Amino acid sequence: MKDVKTKVQQRIKDLLAAALNEAIKENVINIEEIPDFYIEVPQDKEHGDFAANIAMLLARQAKMPPRKIAEAIAERIAKDPLIEKVEVAGPGFINFYLAVTWANEVIFDVLKEGARYGWLHGQKGKKVQVEFVSANPTGPMHMGNARGAALGDALAAVLEMAGHDVTREFYINDAGNQIENFGLSLEARYLQLLGREGEIPEGGYHGEDIKEHMQELIEQEGDRFLDMDSPSRRAYFIEYALEKNIRRMKTDLENFGVHFDVWFSEQSLHDSGRVDEVIKLLTDKGYTYEKDGALWFKASEFGAVKDEVLIRANGLPTYFASDIAYHKDKFDRGFDLVIDIWGADHHGHIARMKGALKALGYDPDKLVIIIMQLVRLYRNGEIARMSKRTGRAVTLADIVEEVGRDAARFFFNLRSADTHLDFDLDLAIKQSDDNPVYYVQYAHARICSILRQAQEQGIELPDIDGMTMEEFQKYANMLLEESELELIKKLADFPGEIKLAADNLAPYRITVYSQELAAIFHSFYNKCRVLTDDENLTAARLLLVMATRQVLRNALSILGISAPERM
Repeated sequence: MKDVKTKVQQRIKDLLAAALNEAIKENVINIEEIPDFYIEVPQDKEHGDFAANIAMLLARQAKMPPRKIAEAIAERIAKDPLIEKVEVAGPGFINFYLAVTWANEVIFDVLKEGARYGWLHGQKGKKVQVEFVSANPTGPMHMGNARGAALGDALAAVLEMAGHDVTREFYINDAGNQIENFGLSLEARYLQLLGREGEIPEGGYHGEDIKEHMQELIEQEGDRFLDMDSPSRRAYFIEYALEKNIRRMKTDLENFGVHFDVWFSEQSLHDSGRVDEVIKLLTDKGYTYEKDGALWFKASEFGAVKDEVLIRANGLPTYFASDIAYHKDKFDRGFDLVIDIWGADHHGHIARMKGALKALGYDPDKLVIIIMQLVRLYRNGEIARMSKRTGRAVTLADIVEEVGRDAARFFFNLRSADTHLDFDLDLAIKQSDDNPVYYVQYAHARICSILRQAQEQGIELPDIDGMTMEEFQKYANMLLEESELELIKKLADFPGEIKLAADNLAPYRITVYSQELAAIFHSFYNKCRVLTDDENLTAARLLLVMATRQVLRNALSILGISAPERM
C-alpha cells in the first residue's frame, strides 16, 4: 500500500502524462519519448503544494522554450477534485494547488498501521550487512565508537523500515600486532605488580584497565604464572583479558541500546585458513609479487595510491590480508550490499579494499564505506577530554552515565556522518527547549498528557479500529486551521523521509524530521485547543494528536530513543 503523499504525487504525475500525450497528439509538442520527471514540494508555500519539472526536461527534445511547454501541458490537465488550481511559474515549473484536506487521510493510515507506519511496503529488499563499531578489544570504547554505534544502529533500523533484510555485525580485531602488544603489556604489568622487572613495549598499552586486569588475576591466581614460559603466559593473559574486554563491550553496547546479530572474530579467519586461501587466490590471479622478502598486492592497478603488503618479511600476514578475507567472507555469505562504517583515519583504506574485492571477482560497488568524522565534547564551553567521574579519557560508558542513553544517541545522530560533531554535554542534560532531544520527547509527553486529560474528563478517545473511512472523513474534514494542516502534511512526509534516509544512508534525516515534527506540533498546541466544547472537533483533534504521537514514537524508535509519557 502506497502512503498518502506518494499516491497524490502519482496522481499528479498521471495527470501530467495524460496532458502531455494530448499535446503530442495535437502536434503542439513533438517528442520521441517522455523522460522520467519528478513531483516535489516547493520550498516556498506560495508556489503551491507540489511542483513538476517536466517542461525543463523536455525543452531540448521538443526544441521549445520550457515555459511554452509548461503552458501547453497545463492547459490540457483534466479537472480533478483534488486539484484547485494549476499555475505555470518561473522558467517553466508547473505548480499544483490542492484542496486543503488533501493529506487528511494520513491520520487514518497512521493510526491503522501504528508502529508499521513509515515502513516502505512493496519494496524489493536486499540482504544487507551493516558492520559498525568494530572497536579494538584491547581497551574501552571511545567517542568515535560511541558515534559509530548510534549511527550504525539507526542506519540498520532505517534500512529495515525500507524493506531490507539487515544484519548488524561487529568485527572483533583479536589477531595481529595489536594483540601481540596487548599480551606484552599485560605481562609487563603482571610482573611489575609482583615486584619483578617488566617493560611495556613501544606501541603497547598503558591504560589503567591493563593494570586492573592483572591485579584481579593476581588476586584470583596469585603468582603461579611466574614459573610459566613467556609465550604461554602471554597467551593465557590475552585470552583472560580479551574475554573480560569483550564482555564489557557487549554490556556497554547493551546499555546503549545496541544489539549485534553477529560478533565475528578476526582470529577465526586465521584458524580456518581463510586468510591463506585469499592470499593464494590473489597470487593465482597474478595480483601479487615479492619484494624485500614480503608479498605485495598490486593495489595500484585498482586505483590505490600504492601497493600493499599482504605477508610481511617475517612471514606473518598483515591486517589488510585478514580484512580482505573478512570481506570475501561477507559476500560469500550472500549479502547483496555490505556497508562499513569507518573512522576518518581509515579513508585511505577504501581504494585498496575495493581493489582487492575487484581482483577477487566481486563487484566493488556492492561495498559501501561510510567515513565518520570526529566528535568534540564540550563541557562548560571548553573541550572536554576527561570523564568527570574517572578523570580518564571519556568512554562510551562514561557518556551514557553522564548524559543518558537517549541524549547520547540523539546527539550522535544530529549531523551527517561525514561532518564533525560538537557534542555539548551541558546542553544534553538541560531540561529546556534548547535541548533538541528534550524538545522532541516533551512533544510526545505533552500528547500523552492531553490524552490523559481527555480520559479524566470522561471524553472517549475515538476508536479508529471500528471506524470506517466515511466516518473518519467526517472528523478529518473539520481540520482546516493552518497549524492543523501543517501538522498533517508533516505526518505525510514520514515515509518519504524513511526512503530518503535509506537511499542516502543518512539516518540523521530522521533526527532532523523528529525535531521538525515536534516544532510543528508545539506550534499547533499553542494555537489550537484540543479539548473543546465541540464534540466532533475534539474527536478530530484527538485523532490528529494520536497520529502525531505514533509518528514521534516511530521516529524515536529508529534512533533507539525512548518516548516518555511524562516529563
